[in-house]
Parts: sequence; C-alpha cells; structure tokens
Amino acid sequence: MEKRQLGTSGLEVSALGLGCMGLSFGLGPVTPPAEAVKLIRAAFDRGVTFFDTAEAYGELNEMLVGQALASVRDQVVIATKFGFKEGNAQLGVDSRPERIRLVIEQSLRRMKTDYIDLFYQHRVDPNVPMEDVAGTVKELIAEGKVRHFGLSEAGVPSIRKAHAVQPVAALQSEYSLWWREPEQEILPTLAELGIGFVPFSPLGKGFLTGKIDENTQFDKSDFRNSVPRFSPEARKNNQALVDLLGRIAQQKQATPAQIALAWLLAQKPWIAPIPGTSKLHRLEENLGGASLKLSADDLREIEDAAAQITIEGARYPAALQQLVGR
Repeated sequence: MEKRQLGTSGLEVSALGLGCMGLSFGLGPVTPPAEAVKLIRAAFDRGVTFFDTAEAYGELNEMLVGQALASVRDQVVIATKFGFKEGNAQLGVDSRPERIRLVIEQSLRRMKTDYIDLFYQHRVDPNVPMEDVAGTVKELIAEGKVRHFGLSEAGVPSIRKAHAVQPVAALQSEYSLWWREPEQEILPTLAELGIGFVPFSPLGKGFLTGKIDENTQFDKSDFRNSVPRFSPEARKNNQALVDLLGRIAQQKQATPAQIALAWLLAQKPWIAPIPGTSKLHRLEENLGGASLKLSADDLREIEDAAAQITIEGARYPAALQQLVGR
C-alpha cells in the first residue's frame, strides 16, 4: 500500500489506517478478542501500518491492539488518546498534566510497549491551558515515551497554541463526503502549519457504504441510536448521497465505500483516513479504495452532484457537539 507523510512531522503511515474503536466499543456487540486480534493482524498483512485506539475505548481495546501488533511493533504506527475523566467520555474532559502522565503509563502497560507513536488529546479541555497540555506531551517525547503529538476535533485557535509549544504531527477529526466542515478553516490551517490530517468516520459511520437505510435497526448499545443524522427520517433524506456514490461506483466497477475513501485520499496528499470494521471482507473492500484513482473528471462529477444534496441531521447529540471545535 502507498505510504503517506503526516504533514512535515516525518511520521510515515499507510494511506489507509485501521480505526479499532468498533472492535470493542460504541458500535454494538464486542468482537470476540481472538477475532479482533486476527482482524488487526490481517490488516497489517495487507499493508496497513497505522492503527488507532484510545483510553476512552476501554482497556480491552488497547490490549487487543498491543497483542495483535506485538511481534511487528517496530513496523507499525500506534496512535492512542488521552483527555477524559477516568477515561470515560460520559464524565467530561480532563487533560491535567498529572492525568496525561497517568494515561501514558496505563497505555504503555496495556499495549506492552515502550512508546506510543502518536499521542492525541481526545478533546480540548477548556479548563487546562493548551500550553500546559502541549508542554506535558513535549516532556513525554523528551522522555522517549511518546514520539509525536496529535489533537482530535480541536479548533484553529487550539491547534495554533499547541503547535507553538510542541509541533502537532496530526489532527484527527471527522471528514467525509457527508461532513465537510473541515474544508472551511481546518484544512487551510493544517496546510499552513505542516500538520497531517487523519479523518475518522470516513464512511459516515457506515452510512456511505450503502448497507444502511431508513429501516436499519441498530443494536441497543450502538451509539448511532443517539445521533440525529441517523434518525430514520434523516437516513431517508440522506440516501441521495449514497445513491450518488453508487452511480460513480458502478462506472468505476467499485463499491460506494471505495469511492468515498478514494475521494478522501484525493483531497490532500497528507490525509490518511482510518476506516474501522470488524469484518475481514469489509477490511478488504476498504483497502481496495486505496488503490482506486479518481480522475479530475470523476472528482468534478462528484463535486457537482454533491453540491446539489443537502445533508440532514446533526452529526452528534448536543452534549457531544459541545466538545468539538474548541
């Protein structure tokens, strides 16, 4: 698989990474651990070198990543995150320096590794100066426990403050054909500062695959039940975007998911999306998107058609929306 540089940090990753959250958190039943480890290893065997987890996804998630990648640790980039009270997003944010230091020690122990390649602040903490957050990670880098600093869902002022103290290697935020807000201020700022971009939910939390419609029932533990954009009415109205991807996919002998990922990869050379899945056939389908090249005409056709579609529904419930863009 093609490799990409995340900005000017020198951090090289596979063009597509693997978001590991859904293996044990947030998207319904937990994948049996042996299957999860097998899937992560299958991703590596197929060229993926970039794996994303977080304290907030639970101890098991980090342990699975560490177990799966132990024998190839020097060949992969592992990203994890700090920033929530007791590692629980429901309890609010906590990026106090002492908390950051506790999280890194716990993550290293769970993953049985000596260092984390990319350590993100999961959400900006308005109660802790960004200079203190970045300064703490800078110290961890000096100590060899962390190699690169990242932010997730941060706004432009926070990105600039952090980058002035410790260069930010990557920003992780939602970005896809159905959530394009980063194009307004975020992408120009990242380009200016030489920061890479790691889009999560590049397939619209599964919606852009074409496998979800207004009648789809989610498991009761699936957080999409609380997302306004996933109400049956919003799904019905947003089907037009999936139909567009389906038309382009038919022309290219591909799938809607592959078109959505190829579109993202075509936006900037320093973008590395992290689609997640628990199924091997979906993993293989997603990776096919990395080798699919869209021409200038293809991209223009998608752009013109997408401009005619209005996406309905907020991407987060109100409480979670307050945590982004700060």
